[in-house]
Amino acid sequence: MQDMSVNVSPDSPARDDVLRLLDEHLTDMFATSPAESVHALDHTALLAPTITFWTARDDDGALLGCGALSEIGGHGQIGGDDAKPEGEIKSMRTAGHARGRGVASALLDAVLAEATRRGYARVSLETGSQDYFAAARRLYARHGFVECGPFGSYTLDPHSVFMTLELPAAPSAGLPVAGSTAGSASAGAPAGS
Repeated sequence: MQDMSVNVSPDSPARDDVLRLLDEHLTDMFATSPAESVHALDHTALLAPTITFWTARDDDGALLGCGALSEIGGHGQIGGDDAKPEGEIKSMRTAGHARGRGVASALLDAVLAEATRRGYARVSLETGSQDYFAAARRLYARHGFVECGPFGSYTLDPHSVFMTLELPAAPSAGLPVAGSTAGSASAGAPAGS
């Protein structure tokens, strides 16, 4: 296989190709988990001002994947204002033709860099407990995430695994407003990584 360039940047979840990928994601989530255990967001929810959305594209602009960062309050409590804000990873999805090529890692690196830049104390996520989600859980573990209890408005669910990553202190004191698209990340990833 040839090397594939992966360019990650802020984008709109309302673009046609992104809508198709998100629809595929939601279809898979509902096919894999009971409806009450599906926490994936549709494109409308991903337009919220507290969410920053990224896509990964190749040099020709073809969509390779997407991911989002939602700001939640401190101590894992949505709306908490007594502590540093935290982030939640949402809607991580790699297109089928791009899997196994480093796309998810490039997206995750961009999301974590932005969360660190914003001064978030930690980033958490919810993913499935089924075998279908094993690759995702391994990806997050490779990036330092550890299992934790439910956070925010989540409750214990046998179909969910909750993971979190403590972040280092941000290098600068200025925290932008959630949803800011200042700066973007690019990452090259060889095929098969």
